[in-house]
Amino acid sequence: MPRFLHTLFGVFLACSWVPVGAQMDLTPSRAEAREGRVVVYGNTDFRLTQRLIRDFEARHPGVRVEYHEMNSVELHHRVIAEAGSEEGPDVAWSSAMDLQVKLVNDGYAQFHRSVETMLLPSWANWKNEAFGTTLEPIAIIYNRRRLDPAEVPQTHAAFAALLRSDPDRFRGRVATYDPRRAGLGYLLHTQDMQANPGMFWELARALGAAEVRTHAHTAPMLEQITSGAVLIGYNMLGSYSLMRASTDPSAGVVLPRDYTLVASRVAFITRTAPHPNAARLWIDYLLSQAGQARLVEHEGVYSVRDDVPGDRVVPNLREQLGDAFRPITIGPGLLANLDQARRRDFLRQWDAALAKE
Repeated sequence: MPRFLHTLFGVFLACSWVPVGAQMDLTPSRAEAREGRVVVYGNTDFRLTQRLIRDFEARHPGVRVEYHEMNSVELHHRVIAEAGSEEGPDVAWSSAMDLQVKLVNDGYAQFHRSVETMLLPSWANWKNEAFGTTLEPIAIIYNRRRLDPAEVPQTHAAFAALLRSDPDRFRGRVATYDPRRAGLGYLLHTQDMQANPGMFWELARALGAAEVRTHAHTAPMLEQITSGAVLIGYNMLGSYSLMRASTDPSAGVVLPRDYTLVASRVAFITRTAPHPNAARLWIDYLLSQAGQARLVEHEGVYSVRDDVPGDRVVPNLREQLGDAFRPITIGPGLLANLDQARRRDFLRQWDAALAKE
């Protein structure tokens, strides 16, 4: 990892140390209780949100969480379409970091500053409007019963070489996100391209030769991999992959040794939130020690704070990955690949790379 990134993250981590006694009183006021609910649009799987929502509602009687799970691209479009509607969302929460930053940049978020937002490391707070709520490594997941551990790729180059080594074996048995239908897929593939352009396009061509299956959602890929219909998955969200591996012995997970992208689920309060007070309460809960502790109960999810009990905090993830640690920074840098011309060019190259050779 370049020295300047180590220095930058050293500053980030120093900013995130918080005394446990500094927690905010999240008891709902009469205004929040009067609103009665907070409407959250998210692409986070219900398995990750169920206990989180129950804990929030137990701590804040009178405020109900109405959670709508959807694809990140649909979420993006609905936030725009429903802006100003009384039936629209209060909070948008998505792993498609670039789409979230674009919504904020285009004026769909509102300012929020509180004790909890001020306690965040600087990388997790953009303009007091967009907030990183997790850190999650991006992984390669494979079927342990169909691939020998010795042949499982540990780097992106090794992944491309594996696919090229036996085309018939892998044809139609590789999976990844579709960059058109999955906002997270577009984010991860373009981040890969920036990290190592030559290697990325070589791997993309290898995926094309293997007739890769592309998906909008994580769940079908995990099902296909663990069933053996697919042997290996590329650029998979590590939280879901590690959760599956913790209960299913057929699932194996690799965090690449050359570099591992690390993503965050970004949340913001919509500019025209119908229940703004309840929305602020929900955001502060997500960022609080209590909310973070609930999130990191799940494999592969790391806290944005250092004062959360257990080992799923940023310093431990950094130590585990070493020089491979490659966090995706929340901020305007994510907007570049959303430029229409750049997006069009990327998708044209992607289609060309995946064309059957």
